[in-house]
Amino acid sequence: MRVKDVLTNKGDRVVTIRPEASCRDLLGILAQHNIGAAVVSPDGAAIAGIVSERDVVRSLHERGAAVLDGPVLAITTRQVETCDPDDPLDELRETMTTRRIRHIPVVSDGRLVGIVSIGDVVKSTISELQTERQQLIDYVQG
Repeated sequence: MRVKDVLTNKGDRVVTIRPEASCRDLLGILAQHNIGAAVVSPDGAAIAGIVSERDVVRSLHERGAAVLDGPVLAITTRQVETCDPDDPLDELRETMTTRRIRHIPVVSDGRLVGIVSIGDVVKSTISELQTERQQLIDYVQG
């Protein structure tokens, strides 16, 4: 299974936020879309970073409520791990687990084409295992 297979099942819609948007705006977007992270992008295609609800919480703890009116770019993770649609899902799962990353943008030809969460990876893995299990049952009973 490859990253593109996950995107086929979940869709390729990516919620982005502009770097100059406020953290308060970010929280509204995360709540509106029921997601845990957004890609920071000036144009919806290039990646300036990624920001999660955890980033907001940590920044609130360290700097106080003034963070909410500051720009998203101030709390953004700028070193973003990305993947390609053709990357094997096993490798992505390993990267996400060992580096403790919950969201990885998918990039093709330098453009943002999707995002995969650890939940997406787990769901796909379970589905794949269930299919293999059923095939083995059918083989043994066959």
